[in-house]
Amino acid sequence: MRAEGRKLIDFGIGSPDQPVPELVVEAMRTAVGERALSGYPNFTGHPDFRQAIATYMQRRFGVAVDTQHEIMPVAGSKEGIAEIILAMCNPGDVVLVPEIHYPVYARATLLASAVPVFVPFDADDRLMVETVSATDLARARILIVNYPNNPTTAVATKEQLATLVAFAERNDLLLVSDLAYSELAFDGFVVPSVLEIDGAKDVSVEMHSCSKSFNMAGLRIGFVTGNADAISALDQYRANVGYGVSTLPQRAAIAAFSNYATLVPPIVAEYKARRDALVGALRADGWSTRLPQATMYVWLDVPTACGDWAWVDALMRGPGVVVTPGIAFGVAGKGKFRMSLVQPAPVLVGAVPLMTEVARGAPRAK
Repeated sequence: MRAEGRKLIDFGIGSPDQPVPELVVEAMRTAVGERALSGYPNFTGHPDFRQAIATYMQRRFGVAVDTQHEIMPVAGSKEGIAEIILAMCNPGDVVLVPEIHYPVYARATLLASAVPVFVPFDADDRLMVETVSATDLARARILIVNYPNNPTTAVATKEQLATLVAFAERNDLLLVSDLAYSELAFDGFVVPSVLEIDGAKDVSVEMHSCSKSFNMAGLRIGFVTGNADAISALDQYRANVGYGVSTLPQRAAIAAFSNYATLVPPIVAEYKARRDALVGALRADGWSTRLPQATMYVWLDVPTACGDWAWVDALMRGPGVVVTPGIAFGVAGKGKFRMSLVQPAPVLVGAVPLMTEVARGAPRAK
């Protein structure tokens, strides 16, 4: 449609539209001149990077991590999640995946010739791990959790995380926590780390990312921390397919995580203003939606009588509004769609009456 000259209002991919913080940009300008950039980066991360991450984890979550064995940079949390699945799973193994999930969880499992088993949520967004059969548990290697959740925006308490840690321990699983939205929280809610739970490091790793919290998605930098054995396995896998993460984005991440307390609040304030404006406009126009406590998304019901893809198609071909169908996040997402807060508030608000008009036409299912 873009090739045809159509102008689209894109709320699809969660790709930040705000700028990289100037402090981070300046750190990269300085790093470009480093003589060390002419050589390969350290496989397990630059020592300054690992120290900055350890300091961040201690200050932000009160979690002590070993800089030598419990931290590793990854080229974004998506790649890190895919690689740890490939590093830990053999053909026929089971990976327990939330029934509504970021697609890489299931896709990387299939690339490893392992089997994704989908775990349902209850009405309170709790992952119902007790429903997993004994047969599947006997073959399970990994349990993936994602709070705050993409796409549903659900959050978890420390008590809920403690339940998941205990489940992983009882069933000899590696708990992989995808914490890509650790800093994008609103109204006083503070996102916890699974590593805050006693004993979590025995069974857990956590993936963090600069992409959302610092508007650094294009730099492809994040880190994994937690269980040393799992990180060692990831290191061995990565050493056979690449040469580690470039030092330049590591320098950017050092600046970001070292200054998170000053860099994050204005970014969060902008997302909160967008969230409030969009949800307010939706409710005023008759849409039903909760006010997300975290993430950069709003999760909505596809209008009654509309098919998921028919709804998305009608929005694009009509007013040119782009949203993501819930079914893209698994069969359990059917009947839902996601809007990303990646446009200024007036654009978000202006799209609501356009969506309402299409909804009244009720495009039929395909």
